[in-house]
Amino acid sequence: MSDGLRVIYAGTPDFAVPALQALIDSPHEVVAVYTQPDRPAGRGRKLQPSAVKKLALAAGITVEQPENFKEASDRLHLEAYKADVMVVAAYGLILPQAVLDMPRFGCLNIHGSLLPRWRGAAPIQRAIQTGDAETGVTIMQMAAGLDTGDMLLKTHRTISKDDTAQTIHDALANDGASALIEVLSMIQAGTLQPEVQDESKTCYAAKLSKAEAEINWQLAASEIDLMIRAFNPWPVAFTRKGGEPVRLLMSEVVEGKSVSAAPGTVLSEDKTGIQIACGDGVISISRLQLPGGKAMSVTEFLNGRSLAGESFPS
Repeated sequence: MSDGLRVIYAGTPDFAVPALQALIDSPHEVVAVYTQPDRPAGRGRKLQPSAVKKLALAAGITVEQPENFKEASDRLHLEAYKADVMVVAAYGLILPQAVLDMPRFGCLNIHGSLLPRWRGAAPIQRAIQTGDAETGVTIMQMAAGLDTGDMLLKTHRTISKDDTAQTIHDALANDGASALIEVLSMIQAGTLQPEVQDESKTCYAAKLSKAEAEINWQLAASEIDLMIRAFNPWPVAFTRKGGEPVRLLMSEVVEGKSVSAAPGTVLSEDKTGIQIACGDGVISISRLQLPGGKAMSVTEFLNGRSLAGESFPS
């Protein structure tokens, strides 16, 4: 295609799908898609292709799945595609400098934060957990460091009190797709104005773990609410009832209410939520999941069940 760039696309999970679809629908030519090797998933632990691989195969695009780029043969194979640019979105592999330097315009990354804030593995979740008022996508020129490259374009999105990591993830995936196409047009037009990141403003978005998802009811209701929404859909915030985990999926702070009850005490329950005392304030749980059960609204939960009188360990 004379009117488009030759693009190698590297991505793996759902977050990377909208940008690949946008490239497929654009004048640019996706000459190959790189994605993680198929992994075991589901009850049968059968090998499953990534979300990006499924889309690439459906579109008739060649798929490559190297374990890494340590072998010279893998690097030479990538170089043979003679790409103008390589686009990376949640690929899951570290690219060596030799790969970063191969395409004519280098490698671009679709990163789910407003860099230089939140470099690292979990920028969406950490932004919500910390109470950031906004987030966004940064299209950056990839460099050897962790999310250290020059910023090429940013999009902005408000984080509302109803947002979870899932809703922000989905919104940023779409925002990143649009931003990528805009950046590729700027590359073609020669109008890019790269911005160096201010190292003094960086934060590290550490990888999430199940261990940090257990709720400490001694914390303020506002902190617990942010945690619940940040950890939905994974690792999912939880508390314990009879030693078993009760997963909490959606919540809100009950404004202007303070109580003397011990943190973790269930104060009341109705179709609007299950109200629980915290170290400071009260939180209302509107969606939850019992051990071995499915996620349900509080209305569904209260149909024959009750947590009245319960006190969760803090």
